Amino acid sequence: MTIDVDLSSVADLEATCSDLRKLLHTSSKMEDILRKMDNRFEVMDENLATAARRIAPLQSLAMASKALDTRINRAVSPAFSLLEGFKRSETLQRQLIDLSAKLESERKPKKRLRLLLKFVDYVDGLNSTINSISQDGEPAIQKLQEVVEFLSRTKATDHFRAHRLRETLVTLKALYETEVDAMKFEGFLDQALLNLQDEYETILQQLRHQNLGDLRGEEDEPESNPSTDLGTDLELEILQRISEILCSNDCLDICIDIFVKVRYRRAAKALMRLNPDYLRTYTPEEIDDIEWETLENAISLWIRHFELALRTVFISEKKLCNRVLGGILDGAVWLECFIKIADKIMAVFFRFGEGVARSSKEPQKLFKLLDMFDSLESLKSEFTAIFEGEAGLDICIRYRELEKLLVHSSSKVFWEFGLQIEGNSDGFPPPQDGSVSKLVRYAINYLKYLATEAYSVPMAKVLRTEQIWKAGILSKPESDENLLQEAITNILEALQRNIESKRSRYKDKVLPHIFAMNTYWYIYMRTRNTELGKLLGEQYMKQKYKFVAEESAYLYQKQAWGPLVRLLEADDVKRQGNLQDSAMGAAVRAKVEGFLKALEETAERHRASYTIPDVVLREQIREATVKVVVPAYSDFLSNYTRVTQGKNFPSSESVQAMVCRVFNNGEQYPAAGEGKLRPRSSKGRSTNAGGGGSEAGSADFERKDFRRSRSIRSSASDQLDG
Repeated sequence: MTIDVDLSSVADLEATCSDLRKLLHTSSKMEDILRKMDNRFEVMDENLATAARRIAPLQSLAMASKALDTRINRAVSPAFSLLEGFKRSETLQRQLIDLSAKLESERKPKKRLRLLLKFVDYVDGLNSTINSISQDGEPAIQKLQEVVEFLSRTKATDHFRAHRLRETLVTLKALYETEVDAMKFEGFLDQALLNLQDEYETILQQLRHQNLGDLRGEEDEPESNPSTDLGTDLELEILQRISEILCSNDCLDICIDIFVKVRYRRAAKALMRLNPDYLRTYTPEEIDDIEWETLENAISLWIRHFELALRTVFISEKKLCNRVLGGILDGAVWLECFIKIADKIMAVFFRFGEGVARSSKEPQKLFKLLDMFDSLESLKSEFTAIFEGEAGLDICIRYRELEKLLVHSSSKVFWEFGLQIEGNSDGFPPPQDGSVSKLVRYAINYLKYLATEAYSVPMAKVLRTEQIWKAGILSKPESDENLLQEAITNILEALQRNIESKRSRYKDKVLPHIFAMNTYWYIYMRTRNTELGKLLGEQYMKQKYKFVAEESAYLYQKQAWGPLVRLLEADDVKRQGNLQDSAMGAAVRAKVEGFLKALEETAERHRASYTIPDVVLREQIREATVKVVVPAYSDFLSNYTRVTQGKNFPSSESVQAMVCRVFNNGEQYPAAGEGKLRPRSSKGRSTNAGGGGSEAGSADFERKDFRRSRSIRSSASDQLDG
């Protein structure tokens, strides 16, 4: 068994040895093959090196050719673009010529605008093309010239090709030098720009303010929301495009000049349709020569026209400027153009307002000055918004200066009115019949109108502004109501001093009391239940005027009718009581005759010299006088019935009728209590200097028999003693 294993191992070893021999033989053959291949590679490497040495010049030549081709292409491509620009320019010029002919023949506005917009597009295209030629021409020629010089220097191409490039350079350079400037300044573009300027001016002239013609009537109020848009979108787009084209062609000054000139004339013409002839008179001296009614109407027109110009004309013009010129120079131009348009027009309005403010300070001007001031105050925010920025600074300054002038003028007119009232005391005599003077009527109606809501607010604002100017911005002014109340009180005190001065100038003993009674009663009744009365307070009006009127009535009765009643005193008759009836009857008859004669004389004096124009006051005085005179007469007759029987003495009713006739002034007047005078209202702004009459109902005297009140008893006694 062991022998078999050994034989098997020997056989395996032999087989392995045989395989190793075969492997070694094969490796030897492979080594020979590799050696032969290595020899072949060395031969091939030598051949490739030889080929590379032979091809290298050709490779350098190819690279140089490629670089030259690239350089020529970089120079020729801009030249080709330049030539394309010339061709495009020529095409656009032909199209513009054709379109110009169509524009001249077209009469329909809308179609003509569409053609004009197309014309603007072509001009814009031509302008862009010429600008492109102008900007790219010199660099293209410079590059082409460099290539020609390079080829000439390096002999990189044949003579024929270099000659063609040189001729092309010369031709292109001559074309650029001769044509570009002509295209920009002397060619069809220049003519097209002139046409656009004409069209620009024409369209601007056609943009009119449509709403002003309906507002010419003096009493008409402006529309609540008038249209402020000028022109259609197409018109505005064309104007905007033309503005930009003119600006890009160094015609900005021409564009602005056309725009400002045309729009100023159009805005001025729109306002001239309102017939503002009053604006031709603007110096203070000329204004002083104008009749008041004419000036009053002119100021009313100025207020309406100023508001209309601001809220329609200038807003429209500002929108137009912004829409047409807003895109030029990043919006730095349009606002200045608008200010140029508005400046001359505003100057005309300002100089009239300044002339009115500087004219003579007559009392009736106060209300119109307040109207002007109130109008400027209400328009201040809109005015500042319209004339915004640094460009509108000068106009806004002049606006504020006009407001200051109006504040000064209004306050000066008001205070001078008080001085005129007080200074009038020595200038004119008091009314000869004791009636209310025209000055009092005028002053009271003047102050009543000033106290209305329409004028109390601006007047208070004027007073407050003036107080702040005088005391400083940090001061604490009084309330508007207190300022106005104090100011009006000062005027009324001046008026009262005037009244008392005139009262003291009467020589007749009765007339001063009639004058004071009529005047103070008039003041109280005219201010009662009015804004003026509410402002001053009912208690103040009673204390200052009603009570004084009652005291004057008492003094009048004492002075005019007291002596008449004293004639019926029976003391001297009683002293003759021991006489016979015939003698006593003669004494009584003498008393009655003296009384009747004195009554007739008193009645005659009243008819000739005394007047109580207020019907209600006259009725109350009549009732009070009847209560004093008639009972005294009745009592006198009843006390001496024994000696007056059978005598023909007037009855008490006859005496009462005689007294009533004194106060009826020949009129058929109702008996006491049968009727009251209907109140008379004051309409409008005119002050009423007419006759008597009470308003806001009747105000009865608190003491019908005119007994003196405690507060003024001492002064009344002094006057009676005098």
